[in-house]
Amino acid sequence: MSEQIKHECGIAFIRLRKPLSYYQEKYGTVLYGLNKLYLLMEKQHNRGQDGAGIATIKLNMKPGSRYISRYRSKAKNAVSDIFEYVQNKFVPIQENSPELMKDAEWLKNNVSFVGEVLLGHLRYGTHGKNSIENCHPFLRQNNWMTRNLVLAGNFNMTNVDELLEQLYELGQHPKEKADTVTVLEKIGHFLDDENQQLFDSFKQEGITNVEITEKISTHLNIQKILKRSAKDWDGGYAISGIVGNGDAFVMRDPAGIRPAFYYYDDEIVIAASERPAIQTAFNIQFNQIKEIKPGHALIIKKDGHVSEEMYREPDEKRACSFERIYFSRGSDADIYKERKRLGQLLCSQILEKINYDIKNTVFSFIPNTAEVSFYGLVEGLNHHITEQLRKQLNANKESLTEDLITELLSVRPRIEKLAIKDVKLRTFITQDADRQDMVAHVYDTTYGIINNYEDTLVAVDDSIVRGTTLKQSIIKIIDRLHPKKIIIVSSAPQIRYPDCYGIDMSRMGEFVAFEAAIQLLKERGMESLIEDVYQKCKASLSLPKTEMINHVKEIYEPFTDEEISAQITKIITPAGTNAEVEVIYQTLDNLHIACPDHSGDWYFSGNYPTPGGNKVVNKAFINWKEGNNQRAY
Repeated sequence: MSEQIKHECGIAFIRLRKPLSYYQEKYGTVLYGLNKLYLLMEKQHNRGQDGAGIATIKLNMKPGSRYISRYRSKAKNAVSDIFEYVQNKFVPIQENSPELMKDAEWLKNNVSFVGEVLLGHLRYGTHGKNSIENCHPFLRQNNWMTRNLVLAGNFNMTNVDELLEQLYELGQHPKEKADTVTVLEKIGHFLDDENQQLFDSFKQEGITNVEITEKISTHLNIQKILKRSAKDWDGGYAISGIVGNGDAFVMRDPAGIRPAFYYYDDEIVIAASERPAIQTAFNIQFNQIKEIKPGHALIIKKDGHVSEEMYREPDEKRACSFERIYFSRGSDADIYKERKRLGQLLCSQILEKINYDIKNTVFSFIPNTAEVSFYGLVEGLNHHITEQLRKQLNANKESLTEDLITELLSVRPRIEKLAIKDVKLRTFITQDADRQDMVAHVYDTTYGIINNYEDTLVAVDDSIVRGTTLKQSIIKIIDRLHPKKIIIVSSAPQIRYPDCYGIDMSRMGEFVAFEAAIQLLKERGMESLIEDVYQKCKASLSLPKTEMINHVKEIYEPFTDEEISAQITKIITPAGTNAEVEVIYQTLDNLHIACPDHSGDWYFSGNYPTPGGNKVVNKAFINWKEGNNQRAY
């Protein structure tokens, strides 16, 4: 994506199933878990660079001993900052008593973060303030070990107001209106309730309070707590939590919107937002790693027992397709194949637009994230060339000459790297004129490889959201190469609707496809439709969310995809551009062919996987119409 979009956070969970001394003996360090947590987080740093945090819990500590440690950072390199802080705990020990670094029992009893249960989080702030208080993990503290709760997640809830009202009804008064706090307190309430029920039950049996504490720890029903907590949640989420006694869970939303993967053996339990992070950090094979099923939770009890249990009836699986197109790392084998397939499926559209003139066309890609799709496009082009060669050889087999064979074999795609990310816009440039001039130079280009006014330039982008970088920078720069035509190709379909499940795309006015549709309505004297949709959206707010429909779809219905693409082309083409410019988008049907197991396409289709999505899109349109720049949830 040539313009940065902030998106989902990342979670990293580790549970050591053996005593710490086992890891010292086998791997040569008591800090095996911490070292692996660092790797697991670093391999997911693409998922959050606004902040990070870790928490650890020590099992079976004596009363009065500290057993929960947490540290969060919003430093530029937050993960490194956190683990440098942790490492400094061990520096004086290493320098003064190095033999103690091999003493697992001593380290556990005397140094923070030396625990068996570890949780890490990488944060991308979609709307919240970028402060330490907004960094996960969140901590709910209590003197009762089994009432403490550590929580971190990758999620957004669409119905925070409703959930907040439920907390009021339970007698709580949360300190702020945020989905993270709301989720923490909701789980915390039912954790408290489960504790109290167990306490009352065991008390009736005449058991002492000290014995009851141990029995509660053994009998806590995590599935039941999650089932009661998540009953009314509407959103996309992968949430990990640890209870103070060491019980832990990783839960995934019923539609499987947000990703969550896990692996376990007799030594360790691992969970993360991305499969390659687990593969790389622990050298585990692709087919050994499982995906948490929608509506299920991976539950790890204090005694190390692992199970995957349903806490809420799964909906139709609508896993986020944007994960596959852009957000997740392409080192995942399936994602890599899907991105290549997206490029291959664009081939026929592109060939038609260049009139099959491969000889006079240069193919390239814009941001690095589009590179894999570009490889797929090249494979598609090579397949087309091979088919054409076969046909021509058959047609001319009676009159083949050396010259003709040489000419036929010389046809191949002209592949070049044209746009190179060069500088970042500095915040001290404050005047609009200066700022726009700086933006125009964010990318640099390679000169001397285009035949002036003869070649067509095809540049692949993985998605186009606002189109501002294309207009202010990329097209201006590559137009200096003097191509006859510039074709910008998006491997994703037109982004038309806001997200409300974790990605920073919540305002209608930010989408160039929406801007194009509004312009077309005005140009064709159909402005009354805008008011009609506005009134329908307003009226829908009084309905139960289960009865709401996405009225914003009507804005796009009068136009074909090609008409909107043509209008987008006008919008993103800078004044003074000499080359002809055209924008091509992936089709929705081809997206589903490329990513068959990830049908969550609401950004493109407007088909939201939860009722709250329809409420959000209607509210986003109302906000746009009223000039309100706030988010819609």
